[in-house]
Amino acid sequence: MDGVLAAALLRTMWRIRLFEERVAQLKRSLQVHGLIHLSIGGEGVAAAVCGQLRDDDAVYSGHRAHGHAIAKGAPVDRLMHLVDAAHGFMGATGVVGGNLPLALGTALKAHLQGTDQVTVVFFGDGAVQAGHFNESVNLAALWRLPVIFVCENNGFAEFTSREEHSTIERVSDVVAPYGFERETVEGSDPAAVWEAFGRMLESARSGAGPFLLECLTYRRRGHYEGDQQKYRDAAAEEEWLARDPIARLTGRFVDGDAAAEIERDAAAEIEEAVRFARDSPFPDPAIAAKLVYAE
Repeated sequence: MDGVLAAALLRTMWRIRLFEERVAQLKRSLQVHGLIHLSIGGEGVAAAVCGQLRDDDAVYSGHRAHGHAIAKGAPVDRLMHLVDAAHGFMGATGVVGGNLPLALGTALKAHLQGTDQVTVVFFGDGAVQAGHFNESVNLAALWRLPVIFVCENNGFAEFTSREEHSTIERVSDVVAPYGFERETVEGSDPAAVWEAFGRMLESARSGAGPFLLECLTYRRRGHYEGDQQKYRDAAAEEEWLARDPIARLTGRFVDGDAAAEIERDAAAEIEEAVRFARDSPFPDPAIAAKLVYAE
């Protein structure tokens, strides 16, 4: 990985991290409401995957979606209600694995129309235990759809470790019977994610598919903001902190001065987004009916 690409990925990761850290602060001060799910520690996957996609490539995310949206090009000053069709970000869902069959619809459209559009769907290892995961993987394999399943395996399905809910350690092994290409990589190494996903993306554009990329990563926050995290292991916390994706890129490919400038620029952008949000009017309550009922 050259320095230019590494700097671009680092910029994306800092934008994701600082956005989420700011959201966490606003949540604690009761300025942002509802359940907040953060991806701090896993920014390298979003940056390395979405950084290779075009606007017409579709991305479907789950409840931990800020990073995917930012990496796909969504503007940070409007980033709470997560659909940005102009940049190919087709939404996020709180239903575990509920995005999987939706992604197949977009992939099937590209397949039938003969385009080189690729669909990417992000999910966690907990979604693999849902019936619609196997249904979706089966149809994708049967119809040879141009879809890339990206599993962000952070070791926990909400509060439950993988070994407590599955006898299969690697998600890539779960899909072995379906006979399509799969790979497990270190998700905290953006260079490894970039390389593996890039190979799959090139093949998918050529009409092959599906593919599964399992990224072993870590969320340094709880399942949601306010989670007491009694299930976490202190030794694992220290181990993963040493493998932080931002630190790994900075140490290997981007020098300290350039990295510091990237961080400062990202911080300024996030503060401007907060100002924009505070200065913006609340939506007209009547819009609720317009978004629910057809006129």
